[in-house]
Amino acid sequence: MDDTARGGRCVVWFGQPIAAEQHSLAKSGWSVRVANINAREGVGVRAGETVVAMADFRHGDDSVLQAMGRQIAQHPKVPWIALVSSEMPTQEPLVKRILLNCAELFTAPIDMPRLLETLARFCDGGQPQVVVAEPDTLGMVGQSAAMLAVRSSIRKYAPVDLPVLITGETGTGKEVAASALHELSVRAMRPFVTINCGALPSNLVQSELFGHERGAFTGANARRIGHIESASGGTVFLDEIGDLPLDAQTSLLRFLQEGTIERVGSSQPIRADVRVLAATHVDLEMAVAAGRFREDLYYRLNVLRLRMPALRERMDDVEMLAQHFLEVFREQHHSHARLFSGIAKQAMRAFSWPGNVRELLNRVQRAAVVAEATLISVADLDLQDAPLTSGNHSSLGLTRVSAEREAVEICLRESRFNISECARRLKVSRVTVYRLCKKHQLVPEQLR
Repeated sequence: MDDTARGGRCVVWFGQPIAAEQHSLAKSGWSVRVANINAREGVGVRAGETVVAMADFRHGDDSVLQAMGRQIAQHPKVPWIALVSSEMPTQEPLVKRILLNCAELFTAPIDMPRLLETLARFCDGGQPQVVVAEPDTLGMVGQSAAMLAVRSSIRKYAPVDLPVLITGETGTGKEVAASALHELSVRAMRPFVTINCGALPSNLVQSELFGHERGAFTGANARRIGHIESASGGTVFLDEIGDLPLDAQTSLLRFLQEGTIERVGSSQPIRADVRVLAATHVDLEMAVAAGRFREDLYYRLNVLRLRMPALRERMDDVEMLAQHFLEVFREQHHSHARLFSGIAKQAMRAFSWPGNVRELLNRVQRAAVVAEATLISVADLDLQDAPLTSGNHSSLGLTRVSAEREAVEICLRESRFNISECARRLKVSRVTVYRLCKKHQLVPEQLR
């Protein structure tokens, strides 16, 4: 029977389904197309088809895991089901990040009724119902136009073994982007070494980066392998590259040009097969003009450029990010909080976020600790007196007026329908709370 006769429903199976699995799917109207994890076309969605992809990790080694991760990242709009063995270390960071991109997780042997129920849920009128778990690509949460552009660039840059210069304000996620570039590259199974250039002691920068020989200087009692050499075969991420001293810039330039390093106290060149990713929050062009950064090094690093947007440029992602941070916190710590109140969401959308994603993370974690209700409030986020994004003052006021009913309802729930407590939180009298309930037809007994 062809796909058309089956209603155009297909499971693209990356791995090796057994005969019983194929038979059960066929009986329920699903065809199975076995796919090569290394094929460029990947899922290969056909016109008019309802497609669900199966990532079968049962018999795969690390190379299979990496290849499957790349396929999942390249097809974020296709619902993915992960199939793992009971021995697979699903909590290992890399495995967990890959599996987070899958809509469902099954452990072998497959519970076929549940699988068929899951497949049916992905269908809506013969069209695929897109279910993409967050974070969408290796820890990068967000569906705004700005983040979709970032992820698109990362997928393009990752396979190309060239330097990438990542720019953006402090707290925008430059290290997360660097990690994603590494995880999607051919070097993914090799080391990923992060170096904060601004935190290196000025008198030890060369030694930290390139290593030293015994006796190279006072206190050098043994040979030391530098960060770049320790990343051999993998990727080195030079964070805050603009803070690197000029002498170390010269040595780094030599490495980028020749692919070799020299340990301090040695004249013997050592070949180091390392991809360099660099990040900065300062304007390197201005640093070059001021003589603080070598122009030739700048051009060597600025082969591929990735700009991380400020959080105020991707406000559509704020709620998704906040909920993600809350859920991650709840996995590790006890917290009453589960969601954010409507007014808290409005405040988050209206705030300017000068510290970007890092500030949002810090505020959400603090709120998760101090919140006493299931809904995080504005006060929990400490945003009740926070400055708003320029131009949002009037719109927020209108929103608050139009959301009066929601505000009262949320406050009632947060205060567990205690009218006195609700009045205290809203800073109004109990009579006013009763009046607002009557105005908006809110009956606490029914809401309870």
